[in-house]
Amino acid sequence: MSESGPGRQLRIGIVCPYSFDAPGGVQFHVRDLAKALTDEGHYASVLAPAEDDTELPAHVESAGGAFAVRYNGSVARLAFGPRAAMRVRRWLREGNFDILHLHEPATPSLSMLALWIAQGPITATFHTSLARSRALEVASPWVRPALEKIDARIAVSEDARRTLIDHLGGDAIVIPNGVFVDDFRTAKPNPAWSGTPTRPTVAFLGRLDEPRKGLPVLTEAIGSVVEQIPGVRFLIAGRGDEGEKAARAALGPLTDHVEFLGGVSDSEKASLLRSVDAYVAPQTGGESFGIVLVEAMSAQTLVVASDLPAFERVLDEGSAGVLFPNGDSQALARTLVRWLREPGERAARAALGARFAQRFDWSQVAGQILNVYETVLVGAAALGAVKEDPAARVGLVRRRGDLRGAQPEGENG
Repeated sequence: MSESGPGRQLRIGIVCPYSFDAPGGVQFHVRDLAKALTDEGHYASVLAPAEDDTELPAHVESAGGAFAVRYNGSVARLAFGPRAAMRVRRWLREGNFDILHLHEPATPSLSMLALWIAQGPITATFHTSLARSRALEVASPWVRPALEKIDARIAVSEDARRTLIDHLGGDAIVIPNGVFVDDFRTAKPNPAWSGTPTRPTVAFLGRLDEPRKGLPVLTEAIGSVVEQIPGVRFLIAGRGDEGEKAARAALGPLTDHVEFLGGVSDSEKASLLRSVDAYVAPQTGGESFGIVLVEAMSAQTLVVASDLPAFERVLDEGSAGVLFPNGDSQALARTLVRWLREPGERAARAALGARFAQRFDWSQVAGQILNVYETVLVGAAALGAVKEDPAARVGLVRRRGDLRGAQPEGENG
């Protein structure tokens, strides 16, 4: 552990198990957490799998390439083995961190390796939501002893917390994913993506070849929407050649109402969400939070989402957006038609969503995570695990009043 005093800021090591070659929700959470902590004056370093030629965000260091594994209805790129362990050891040694923050430590990748290797204060965040996992059931007996090294556990949602309790034991405090709300609120709309009263636009964003992201549910609904709103346009963003090919085949002539945008950058995503009349999230399962819903809400765009428990909580049980029965394409079509035809009501509901999204801003979420660090460090100092005066640590972590708010409403701890 590093020596520090009242003027010293925290050195935080963050480990991401999933590769930045094909980033998703966990990678974006880790990236933005590092930025939020840095913005608050702390030092944050992220270790994650990535190929040598991958362009990495600030604060992220590569631990080498990864291999693909099917997991939770998706394909995860993980890093394991002696070479990965060697890089974890070197990063830990050179980082001299005050606290280590592991993400998904039960996943066989860098976070698990770091948990086995590291000594000192450890916090972990659990992201996954699974009703049943054969892999976790098999792994649980030998993963649980390692998890005992964790001083504080965080779950990004009640669904992720329940998965932790059911499959791995122990409990966690719920701290939601964060969003830089202003990045979406102030994004510049793209006229090519903006709708009109007779030609409204609807956006979808997700991996096109993952069935659980719900693209087939949306494509099946498009025909009914077009029948009633002939000028409607659907903007579909995301990678997945096979998924796009299947969607085009299912749409047939309706493809004239659909534009496939491919992968989009962060700025393009913000502009897309700020431009359209509605964002649709037809996911069918495996979602523990729904960060893109909060991004769309922050952009002051109406969110229409399947009624997954995680989405219900993010949308304040439907008062900050609109819910439809999971997997019901005709219900989705009816919902879209109803809200696209009522611009005044749509704007009012979107405004409610934008206000609700403020509680997920990183200025709030980072403060809650820093509170967890504080608790861990004070406890470690009391046990003699760190050399610093815990009173000095508390002074480092207790930031401005806006960083010490209670857990956001709508999330259970």
